[in-house]
Amino acid sequence: MISREPFRRGGIIAAGDGTRLRADGWRVSKPMVPVSGKPLIGHALDRFREAGITQLSIIINEASEDCRQWLANPGAGLDIDLVVLSTPSSYASFRIVADRLAGSPAVITTVDSILPAGEFRRFVKGAAEFPDDAVVLGLTDHVDDEKPLWASLDPADGRVRNLGDSRCGLVTAGLYALPAQRPAGPGAGFERLRDYLAWLVAEGHPVYGIALGPVFDIDRGSDIAAAEQAAGAAGRS
Repeated sequence: MISREPFRRGGIIAAGDGTRLRADGWRVSKPMVPVSGKPLIGHALDRFREAGITQLSIIINEASEDCRQWLANPGAGLDIDLVVLSTPSSYASFRIVADRLAGSPAVITTVDSILPAGEFRRFVKGAAEFPDDAVVLGLTDHVDDEKPLWASLDPADGRVRNLGDSRCGLVTAGLYALPAQRPAGPGAGFERLRDYLAWLVAEGHPVYGIALGPVFDIDRGSDIAAAEQAAGAAGRS
């Protein structure tokens, strides 16, 4: 099987409400919550820029006016297609971004995933080595989500064999590499992104995974502290 062409386009899903962060005292929109002095959306843009991906489709919700204004001047070298829309679900946000990227392979990330730029580049490079019709998931053994999506990875070929079994040891990390033609769902769609991913695996679509180091899912104030502590430790090592 032939590997796909290098990734030139990317997407960021940043349309979440950030309810738990607001409960912890944050008053900015979720994409603008700072980690180590930089907003989440800034971290995401930097990772794409450092990976050589400069054409980006981004979705934020209609209440994220602070993020919309910040994205008016995102820094040099980026071509941003911004969608401002409040969506009913994670799958709806994913579908909008994926559809705008259709026609070429693309990497999509959730804005609340924090990981080193080097690990992000490793995911982008590794995902390009899979067959050109594959969906590739970033996975981590750092589990801090209240409802993680567990993934069973076949060590022989890197294929995801099961989603949802907590004995697997790895969870999805908010990173997705998509083929140029995204596999369509059965009709009306899905309530959640995880439902779409589980359908892909159950239907036998080629879904692969790449195990990464710790990836922090920023949903609460404690997640920010943990990600900053990990970044500080890495900088001292």
